[in-house]
Amino acid sequence: MDYINHLLGIPFGFILKLIYDTVNNYGLSLILFTLFARLIMVPSTFSQQKGTAKSMRLQPKIRKIQAMYKGDNRRIQEETQALYKREGHNPMNAGCLPLLITMPILFGLIEVIYKPLTYALDINPAVIAEMVKALPALLKTTADKTLLKDTGDALKNTRLAELLIIKYIDDFPKLQTLAGSSFQSIRNFAAHDFKFLGFDLGAIPSYKTGFSKLWAIPIVSGISSLASGVFSWFKQRQTNPEMAKNPAMGCMTFGMPLFSVYLGFQFPVGIGIYWIASNVFAFAQTVIMSFTHNPKKLIAKLMVDETVERRSKEANLKLVAARNAK
Repeated sequence: MDYINHLLGIPFGFILKLIYDTVNNYGLSLILFTLFARLIMVPSTFSQQKGTAKSMRLQPKIRKIQAMYKGDNRRIQEETQALYKREGHNPMNAGCLPLLITMPILFGLIEVIYKPLTYALDINPAVIAEMVKALPALLKTTADKTLLKDTGDALKNTRLAELLIIKYIDDFPKLQTLAGSSFQSIRNFAAHDFKFLGFDLGAIPSYKTGFSKLWAIPIVSGISSLASGVFSWFKQRQTNPEMAKNPAMGCMTFGMPLFSVYLGFQFPVGIGIYWIASNVFAFAQTVIMSFTHNPKKLIAKLMVDETVERRSKEANLKLVAARNAK
């Protein structure tokens, strides 16, 4: 899995480095990088929206099939698939297919965000490997109890190693020795470019050590997720009331923000800023698409297109019949 993540991270790492070399701030780079990723996924989102509209358009016909063959699930499935075939509709376009497209992008993004030494600073992989190997033992030998509390169980997740190296590069001479000629680059990155809006991007918010300004990251992450979820739920109620009544919809709408808050306390601020930016851009995209690709408007357009296509076929049949009559 790590090998696959690395392969997916290579193209996104190249893009992140270009952005970082331009703006020279890792926090801002993460936000611009997230925007870029959202733009990549726009075509997939459009496809999903159109697929959803098509599914909604076919719901009355599907309900008729279910009523006609009530109790015969096999026949219902066969007739539904036949309907999809006649209408040229693939239900995957409204659900699974966009998800399958976005998942590799998501894994690539996460790989890049977790590894700024590899992708943003382009440090020699062998040097990084030596520092990662040495870090757990170094942290166990420190007498700084606050430092130990800050790291907590973070080292159990090996993906966090590069972020922790950046955070503690000045605390351990051995790390500096292992970094060699890259030490100054890492130090400058940690001192200047790894700060954003007053936050250390490598710091991990903790509810165990009392309130701190770092709590703002998981809280804002939860609020931004809630805003996006509630807006989507509200629009769903307007366009597809039956779907909005689904308990799973409510669970996702209100459960995901709580989960976002929880995750915000488990990972460094840099990851939290990525999530916040992703939520904000997703919310903006949802608002814009509610006007540009409103399901009701899409359904109306589908009906017009279907009418035009049907009349065109009828006209062609009449023309053929007239020619044969001669």
